[in-house]
Amino acid sequence: MIRLVVEETASERLDAWIARRLPEVSRSQVTQLLEQGHIRIDGRVPKKSEKPAAGDVIEIEIPEPTPTHIGAEEIPLTIVYEDRDIVVIDKPAGMVVHPAPGHGQGTLVNALLHHVTDLSGVGGELRPGIVHRLDKDTSGLLLVAKHDQSHRALSAALKAREIKRWYLAASWGHLREDDVTVDAPIGRSPNYRQKMAIVPTGRNAVTHFHRLERWRGADLLRCQLETGRTHQIRVHLLSIGHPVVGDVTYGANFQRAMSGTILSWARAFAKRVPRQFLHATELSFQHPRTGEAMRFVSELPPELEVAAQWARETS
Repeated sequence: MIRLVVEETASERLDAWIARRLPEVSRSQVTQLLEQGHIRIDGRVPKKSEKPAAGDVIEIEIPEPTPTHIGAEEIPLTIVYEDRDIVVIDKPAGMVVHPAPGHGQGTLVNALLHHVTDLSGVGGELRPGIVHRLDKDTSGLLLVAKHDQSHRALSAALKAREIKRWYLAASWGHLREDDVTVDAPIGRSPNYRQKMAIVPTGRNAVTHFHRLERWRGADLLRCQLETGRTHQIRVHLLSIGHPVVGDVTYGANFQRAMSGTILSWARAFAKRVPRQFLHATELSFQHPRTGEAMRFVSELPPELEVAAQWARETS
């Protein structure tokens, strides 16, 4: 049970007010707690949209995690690092991180439950241990908590932007400069609900892009996330006219906008990229128990490195 006393009337909604003061609990989790009646103001169940008033006493009950009922599956995993608190996985492209409609089996969580028997339950029944996620077709480093204490600490660090994540991406065309920052809010697309988009009502999102290599019709970029919204890198690159190579959702057939010899090169390159060219290459954070600085690097997987080498040799 957590007890908060409101010192002065707030200008923001209750769910946002609570989430800002409890870094170990996300806003979506606050909303869930409100809907389940685990948050009360002076003994009554409030609405998430109301604003806390001076003198209000807010009591927040954090229930015990629901035991997972997801089946463990003997699926090969590349475990980069493991101790009693955390696991760092190098996820292959094509693997869904957690069960969802249409993906009830064969996920990273199913594999983790076989390899690690004491995963955290903070993320809820369907996401035990998962601190952050990667898209199905994105490969690379993923951080997993093995118990609730480390999960809460890592979630708070992620919210405070203390966990640093870098990606390698190939994007069509060429950035206007070697270093570009995109600061644009991301939310659900109003026209295509299965997609994300730049929308005024979206959540704050910032990505830093640095060009590592300039190829004939594409760039190799190092991308640093300042925030972690769904499809953030892919949406931000699309918003500046340089979608990720091989991204069938946000950049399908983008190379058709090119012409002449560049178009021929782009078509040949696209055939050599078997999936979206996006890889989580580096991860750094402080260990949740010891405070030790941790850093992990994952090089481009073979299928992307072969395509990159071809691009270098032909540019």
